[in-house]
Amino acid sequence: MTRVPTFEDLFRDCQRTAVHLEMRDAYMKSDPAFIDWRAGKSLDPAERWADWHTLVTAATSRGVEVRRARIASTPISEYIRFEYEVTEGLNIAAGEQVRWLSRREATDIALPGNDFWLFDAQLVLVNHFDGEGENLERELNESPESAKLCETAFDAVWRRATPHAEFRPL
Repeated sequence: MTRVPTFEDLFRDCQRTAVHLEMRDAYMKSDPAFIDWRAGKSLDPAERWADWHTLVTAATSRGVEVRRARIASTPISEYIRFEYEVTEGLNIAAGEQVRWLSRREATDIALPGNDFWLFDAQLVLVNHFDGEGENLERELNESPESAKLCETAFDAVWRRATPHAEFRPL
């Protein structure tokens, strides 16, 4: 029986690149961190998501380039504002490069139907969400055609997107 790798396994096995494309305006509104943020509670992202911070830091320390591109409607949703506000202390502090692209600027980019992670330009981890942004399941896809589609889409978004430090959410 073949064991399906966990997300942590995929990240730890990654050798060169891990790229993530996010295209929703809201994710898991039931997330306790989002609920705390909405309530005005102070969050230390590196502490709150210590496992993620450790995983990404380990990958970037061994030379893996970790990039995240987010396509968001503008003006941005409350959830995207939350993501924006924790990005510096979580993603960037761990070594990720993060860029933002207004959905209006993505109209002529051919995009996959779902958010994804692409590891070493060959292994696609597709994220499936319900209509409210709750995580349903992940699908591992090793099809070279899917990997190429995701790589091409990500690269097109990345070229147009604004680095996090320069992005001004409305």
